[in-house]
Amino acid sequence: MQYKWKYVVDADAHQWVLKRNCALTPRQLGGWFGSLALVSLLLAAMFAVRGAWLVFPFTLIEIGALGFAFVWWSRHAGDYERIVIRADSFYVETSSGERLRRVEHRPAWARVEYDGARREPIRIVAGDVSIDVGSFVPDDRRAALAKELRGVLASCIANLETRS
Repeated sequence: MQYKWKYVVDADAHQWVLKRNCALTPRQLGGWFGSLALVSLLLAAMFAVRGAWLVFPFTLIEIGALGFAFVWWSRHAGDYERIVIRADSFYVETSSGERLRRVEHRPAWARVEYDGARREPIRIVAGDVSIDVGSFVPDDRRAALAKELRGVLASCIANLETRS
């Protein structure tokens, strides 16, 4: 399945929502983790009863490492980037873990920089502010997103010039 961002056009705004492509929700992964931990503990207990007691501490270390990975993944499963462009302003909102960052500027001063290099983010530059977006978008889809952003920014600038 090809990655597709959510794009919504309202009467006065264009909005893109870019999210991670997660196959499992944190609750589903928690269920799998719990069942894996239970099976590992049962096997370790079985070996400990048979005299191989040293298996049990290593099982606890394994479950601890998997638990740490689960917590890290769960914190970042809901990460997103939201780009909203209106005729008179635009903002980019990024959520990473528990951090939420929002940068707002005027679209007349903004430009989209993207050369198409591998692993290069799409950069929206407005005055002295530079915002990287598209970190959740695969490399082969970033050019299309940059083209959409450039088109909407250009139409906002053209609408402002016709109103003046």
